[in-house]
Amino acid sequence: MTSLIDLLAGSPALYVGTCLVLGLIVGSFLNVVIHRLPIMLERQWREQCAELHSGEARDAGAAKGTAERYNLIVPRSACPACKAPIGALQNIPVLSYLFLRGRCARCAARISPRYPLIEAFTGLLSALVAWKLGFGWPALAALVLTWFLVALAGIDIDHQLLPDSLTLPLMWIGLILSLFAPAGGSWPVPMDPRASLIGAAAGYVSLWSVYHLFRTLTAKEGMGYGDFKLLAALGAWLGWRMLLPIVLMAAAVGAVCGIALMVIRGRSRAAPIAFGPFLAAAGWLMLMFGHQLVSGYLGLFSR
Repeated sequence: MTSLIDLLAGSPALYVGTCLVLGLIVGSFLNVVIHRLPIMLERQWREQCAELHSGEARDAGAAKGTAERYNLIVPRSACPACKAPIGALQNIPVLSYLFLRGRCARCAARISPRYPLIEAFTGLLSALVAWKLGFGWPALAALVLTWFLVALAGIDIDHQLLPDSLTLPLMWIGLILSLFAPAGGSWPVPMDPRASLIGAAAGYVSLWSVYHLFRTLTAKEGMGYGDFKLLAALGAWLGWRMLLPIVLMAAAVGAVCGIALMVIRGRSRAAPIAFGPFLAAAGWLMLMFGHQLVSGYLGLFSR
């Protein structure tokens, strides 16, 4: 084990390649998370509602016991069309999709290209993190943040939902890491408990305030509570100084994408657009290049 660590630490190309492969594998798992976690949450909500309406917790508990298990591990992944289980050789990230030409090996039903795209995207981001941060704990921490953000963005695009089961652990991991981050380390932005705690609180309160102000003025809800928690998590990871750049970048890109959807697809102005993916993208960019972006922007006014 020690020799492997030394080999990765001494060979940047091998290290980046390893993180690329690891990202592809994790991306395959993130596909499962993006698809199954909302279904799992919906089932839990339905069971809770059934208990409240019926008032017979005993019968509801019996129904739970007889229901088919459904989580991130079981049942095995299967073709949506013919329900044939997907074997190990058919589940190699990206390569299996290309080899099967995007179709089920049994019934030849078309498989959505989003699966290899998420795998490739996660692999690419993981390789970029390894290349940017080098070998060490900052890269490992950044990989965890990256994988969380990919899952959250994917779920929010599909369901306009940012689950507490992802946003809250992400926030706590950031707060805990700030306690152990060495001073002057290679983390892209200064990380200390005070900045992390203020960042988490300010991230939540800032969007919460905007939400309630918008609802008061327009009698409409502009965003969900999951957005507050995601920004709180980003504040815990990156500190309070990065919150304003994150929000401004996310809002600007979100506005451009919203206008593009209205022009290209004729989408109504009233149609909701998930804000989580823009927050996630802005947070990742500030993680990787935040110091350079902020310094470059401020440098425009010092010339």
